[in-house]
Amino acid sequence: MPDSAPAPDLDLRLVRYFIVVAEHRHFGRAAEALYITQPSLSRQIRRLEEQLGARLLDRTPQGSQLTEAGEVFLPRAKALLRSAAQAAAYTRAAAEPSRITIGYTMGLIVTPAVRELRRRHPDADVQALHLACNEPRAALLDHRVDAAVTRLPFPTDQLHVTVLYDEPRLLLVPLGHRLAGKESVTLDDIADEPLPRVRRSDPVWSAFWRIDPRPDGSPAPDGPLVEAVEDKFELIAAGQAVAIGLRAPGLRPDVTAVPLHGVEPSHVVLATRAGDHNRLVAAFRKSAQAHLTGDLSEPGAS
Repeated sequence: MPDSAPAPDLDLRLVRYFIVVAEHRHFGRAAEALYITQPSLSRQIRRLEEQLGARLLDRTPQGSQLTEAGEVFLPRAKALLRSAAQAAAYTRAAAEPSRITIGYTMGLIVTPAVRELRRRHPDADVQALHLACNEPRAALLDHRVDAAVTRLPFPTDQLHVTVLYDEPRLLLVPLGHRLAGKESVTLDDIADEPLPRVRRSDPVWSAFWRIDPRPDGSPAPDGPLVEAVEDKFELIAAGQAVAIGLRAPGLRPDVTAVPLHGVEPSHVVLATRAGDHNRLVAAFRKSAQAHLTGDLSEPGAS
């Protein structure tokens, strides 16, 4: 585009709608995710295409696919929303220097550290926000949260990461399984046991929790494909698979946990943006190191 060409007045709401459609590759599913009607979503996408002067999506019998222009626009659309979120966050930080949002993922309790932060900084606006397991890094870089208590592994570039404590990984099996009741097991004991795979799971995360490949280089046996982490429990109870998870209290009564020896533990960490000098972030780091020791973490499979 020539440098002299006028920039279109893009509606960021429409840009977000386009990103959701592009990720779902289906107008109907995207409309459900956005809580709007499909005809309304179609009209909004047409408005965006008119603003840009280019068709972004083609409908197909299977759903929708990006045009060549759509492929070019998608990464730039994501960067545009990220820049807008960061601009808003920096502005709020300048106007509201006593505000912090703390993210946390499934099975992790941040209440003691948050309570202590509020006690020491009674004038601060301290909020806690639950995040999906694959969200912390993006939520930090997009300034949706200022700190995140979560589990490795995930990319840590541009972040400051502090290990808070370790959690031993366990083998989750049905009550009638041959390994149920054992004092401990090793990877050799489950060499042929299928482990579930979570659809659209981060490959690094999936490899860690399936221990794939194994130390000898062999692949972990593939078990059934599930939509969410929670679906693993039904597969385990039905005897269709075993899974590697965390501490056992609170498991459903037809599933039990056995210590898994010889494997690296799960690392619970506090992640913040690298170079963030917000005094509340530094204060929360101290509070987290003092109060988040693993004693209050909730049970669950990963």
